[in-house]
Amino acid sequence: MTEDVLISTDGRAGRIALNRPKAIHALNLAMCEAMTDALVAWRTDDAIEAVILEHSEGRGFCAGGDIRMLAESGAKDGAEARAFFHTEYRLNHLLFTYAKPVVAFMDGITMGGGVGISQPAKYRVATEHTRFAMPETGIGLFPDVGGGWYLPRLEGRVGQYLALTGARLDGAECLALGLATHYLPSEKLAEAKERIAAHPDRIGGILGELSATAPPAAVMDRLDKINRLFASDRYEDILAALEADGSEWAKKERDTLGTKSPQTCKVALRQLKEGAAMPDFAAEMAQEYAIGARVVQMHDFIEGVRALIVDKDNNPKWDPPTPEAVSDEWIDAIFAPLPDGEKWTPLT
Repeated sequence: MTEDVLISTDGRAGRIALNRPKAIHALNLAMCEAMTDALVAWRTDDAIEAVILEHSEGRGFCAGGDIRMLAESGAKDGAEARAFFHTEYRLNHLLFTYAKPVVAFMDGITMGGGVGISQPAKYRVATEHTRFAMPETGIGLFPDVGGGWYLPRLEGRVGQYLALTGARLDGAECLALGLATHYLPSEKLAEAKERIAAHPDRIGGILGELSATAPPAAVMDRLDKINRLFASDRYEDILAALEADGSEWAKKERDTLGTKSPQTCKVALRQLKEGAAMPDFAAEMAQEYAIGARVVQMHDFIEGVRALIVDKDNNPKWDPPTPEAVSDEWIDAIFAPLPDGEKWTPLT
């Protein structure tokens, strides 16, 4: 058992609390294993009728995965990184297919791996503290943990916009886009959890009663611009559209994209296009695992982590350096299926 995640039962609910406050509750392998073990045990436990997914103290729900470990592994043989992805994606899929209702309280920073464990939940609670993002293009990874499934299913081209720019959404925006199902003031969360533990058959009603009217969602005012300027699945077309538009907002987004890994941006656009047509979540995770197994050992990820997390100079040198230099063949190789013995499989 790991102290980085607290597993308990409360009334008729199982509770999983992420407990790495100094790392903003970023997931490591032991946490993913402990969460999986608890969920598997509760699956057949008639005394547990719902699962509450939350965090202990601190300002984040879950800021992602153990990025530094992934980069260190990628610089060697990638074996530890692949083991982490394989386990994390099994946890994501287990939550996605879980028969009992899961309630995720996204009260704080919810990024990367935090998106992966909250989006499969039937009930997703945002608050005034929620900051939701998929910022992987900034570190040369890609929007994984099911990003290829969730993002293309959002309204219009918002998913592509979020995947490319790493834009942060607040709780009201998460509610408006359907990334959250409810918006609660943070001071109501303790009462919500207590009542859910006592009455897991009434989760929807309890969250509805405790909900507050969310503030206006700024992203909705920009939907037309996002849909128009991020319309293409070709990265060069999006950059050209932003440059041609000339508005202050388009200029800011174009400048943002100029800091991102061109390889990752092209991977993300293809991932979302193919993810929209995936037959089921397991097929999406198998593809994301193939991408992750390769990308984690490639230059841009190791360099992105160096620039943003290790040396903190915020000046990554991407290679290939431009979108034009990232060929279709380069992306095809990243997306190629893995050999049979190396493919990702869900938990049986």
